[in-house]
Amino acid sequence: MAQDAKCKICRRTGRKLFLKGEKCFSPKCPMIKKAYPPGNTGKRRGRALSEYGKELKEKQKLKGWYGLRERQFSKYVKEVLEKAHRAKGAANPAELLVKELESRLDNTVFRLGLAPNRAQARQLVSHGHFLVNGKPVDIPSFSLRKGDKISIRPNSLKKPVFEKLPANLKKYQTPSWLKLDKEKMEGEFIGVPNLEEVAPPAEISSIFEFYSR
Repeated sequence: MAQDAKCKICRRTGRKLFLKGEKCFSPKCPMIKKAYPPGNTGKRRGRALSEYGKELKEKQKLKGWYGLRERQFSKYVKEVLEKAHRAKGAANPAELLVKELESRLDNTVFRLGLAPNRAQARQLVSHGHFLVNGKPVDIPSFSLRKGDKISIRPNSLKKPVFEKLPANLKKYQTPSWLKLDKEKMEGEFIGVPNLEEVAPPAEISSIFEFYSR
């Protein structure tokens, strides 16, 4: 996806989704100068969104945050709804969805600080730069479990893309469900992603309503 296209996703949803790494924290971020939807009429006040429109907007926020295509994202949501239905109220659908999305290998590479954003993490995984439990995995959607260890292939450590990684990791803090060995640049999935700490940029209940129509 083009860099400008990523900025338009944030502007369209009206919220920073941090899709471009360091630039999102700099004054160059388009959301600072153009905090309105893209297009010539972006600055004009539009009509109030319908309930469907609100649900669609929340769906677009979360889908864009994780950088997923519609087919991928809808599959996660529908599978979670089925699991929640079978659990008969014993499971929180929002927690289940966050757990599934955060357990992806590409997302975990990003959360460990081994890539500046999810888009690059997905590309690095696809190019075969990572190992899971010592075995090469090039599937971004690969689902990790507690105890799984993630590392960079030894030959890949020499690549320019990883040159600044040791310095970048010095002050990096991983979320509670991950553990990172900064010297070895290896991570481990040690817990369960939780909704409160993930703090997704969307109202997940509205997303479920969208797909339940």
